[in-house]
Amino acid sequence: MARAPLLQLSDISLTFGGDPVFSGLELVVQQGDRVALVGRNGSGKSTLMKVMAGLVEPDQGARVMPQGTRAGYMEQHPDLDGFATLGDFAVSGLDSHEGYRVERVAEGLKFDPATLCDRASGGERRRAALAKLIAEAPDLMLLDEPTNHLDIEAIRWLENELSTTRTAFVLISHDRAFLRALTKATLWIDRGQVRRQERGFEAFEAWRDKTWDEEDTARHKLDRKIKAEARWAVEGISARRKRNMGRVRALQELRADRAGQIRRQGAAAMALDAGPKSGKLVIEARGISKTYGDRTILGEFSVRIARGDRVALVGPNGAGKTTLLKMLIGELAPDTGSVKLGTGLEVAVFDQNRSALDPEVSLWDALAGDKEMGVSGKADQVMVRGVPKHVVGYLKEFLFDEAQARAPVRSLSGGEKARLILAKIMAKPSNLLVLDEPTNDLDVETLDLLQDLLGDYDGTVLLVSHDRDFLDRVAATTIAMEGDGKATLYAGGWSDYLAQKGASATPTDTPKPKPAAARPVAPKPDKGAAPGPTGGLSFTEKHRLEALPGEIDRLTAEISKLEGFLADPDLFTREPVKFKKASEGLVERQQSLAAAEEDWLDLMERDEA
Repeated sequence: MARAPLLQLSDISLTFGGDPVFSGLELVVQQGDRVALVGRNGSGKSTLMKVMAGLVEPDQGARVMPQGTRAGYMEQHPDLDGFATLGDFAVSGLDSHEGYRVERVAEGLKFDPATLCDRASGGERRRAALAKLIAEAPDLMLLDEPTNHLDIEAIRWLENELSTTRTAFVLISHDRAFLRALTKATLWIDRGQVRRQERGFEAFEAWRDKTWDEEDTARHKLDRKIKAEARWAVEGISARRKRNMGRVRALQELRADRAGQIRRQGAAAMALDAGPKSGKLVIEARGISKTYGDRTILGEFSVRIARGDRVALVGPNGAGKTTLLKMLIGELAPDTGSVKLGTGLEVAVFDQNRSALDPEVSLWDALAGDKEMGVSGKADQVMVRGVPKHVVGYLKEFLFDEAQARAPVRSLSGGEKARLILAKIMAKPSNLLVLDEPTNDLDVETLDLLQDLLGDYDGTVLLVSHDRDFLDRVAATTIAMEGDGKATLYAGGWSDYLAQKGASATPTDTPKPKPAAARPVAPKPDKGAAPGPTGGLSFTEKHRLEALPGEIDRLTAEISKLEGFLADPDLFTREPVKFKKASEGLVERQQSLAAAEEDWLDLMERDEA
């Protein structure tokens, strides 16, 4: 006997004063379902989930759940009014003896239930809402971006929790590795229509592309039929008017069908301009560290980052990833050690807190009102990689329509805010791209495009992310911050890092070819203050520049002498100890010469600048 569905939506229609969000929507969720809910940013995923939860009333249609069935919805912005602590909020609705459930989930999601609500960050509030939902154990969980603000360790805990639950769930997430691991069916929202496939997210992109190909083929056939019927109408209607009015009406219906087809939203027209090349050396950190009070954020750490490197920083929330990032780009001074920035750097920063956006200004003013982007005397234009463009035209390239241009930034969804920041930073040439949590809220198509752009970008990329799939596709070097101030360099992305640590990686798509990796640097005594990005030589550096030619000449002469000595074919047999010492000395001097030449080039570039 078939089981009754947990939730059924029938003939649902919904508008918000404009074009319909949904029309005639039909949807069923069964017991045991594990469903990915996917679609472009702005397609209505969160709205549909609120309809499923009963929080939004449709204009028409019915929402049916069997009596006694409970659906739980994870709030993106939970209302904590009336609660003193996050724990008080999370246990509300539970029996007094069930508080242990919240404590267990809080440990897995890594938040403190004793945190006062008025001091909790947005991420802590979301984790409390997720803990409340899991602890309540409803019959159907509706999860809207549960991985946002979670670090990889917490995401993997949640992944394991959901993989073992018997509760049905519908899941919205930008994290493709998370979706692939958990889902067995897919709901796809596209232009107000909801399609379902009984396969998980792993099969989504092939299904989407096949659907669009079939749609394009059908549209092409319809266009050809309309063209043929229109030709007949022009050539023969005057002679056969009375007998063929049905065919005329059929032509009108064909045209109406074609006009009624909703055009697919294209991909954002994003582009990155690496601008002028930076020096070969981009960042060199030697023995840097940072402490706050009794807590060590970073012990002594050294790294050398060259032009074109793709470096990812990973680790738990609070491990110090953003702190290290700021030290590497010169925004924050280390307590010990030095950071040397290369020449000719033009830095573009994607800030995870979206602090570059004023929520009260319009999208228009966020671009045209930005002095760095504006065209003097023309408030309706912005300078995009050296070319003036109209504000609305540039916004359309990032999938904003004309009506949104005058709307306040606060009205945007998380994905739309991310696209607006990308519009700001991509308008300016850069050769060092700093991306702090860029993947939050972006849809699959935009993430694909961003990955492709980063693959073709001639500059250097520093990346902080908890998206394992994105890390695998982009990063060539991973700096793992593993707590207690420890930071370790690994070659490759997230799966490579796990493999080198001896853990099993979550399967992901085959990573794309990656550029050369960043390299560790053996700590050396500090030779003077680290230069700022604008150049200028300190007294010590000027002295070093003057001394380097003599040092290069000396090393060159010593190398020549050792090469002549080692050219004796009988040396190894006759005097093996001398051969060994001479070989080691040659390698050492060759390395020293290469370093001296690079130092001289860097200092000369900065001195001339």
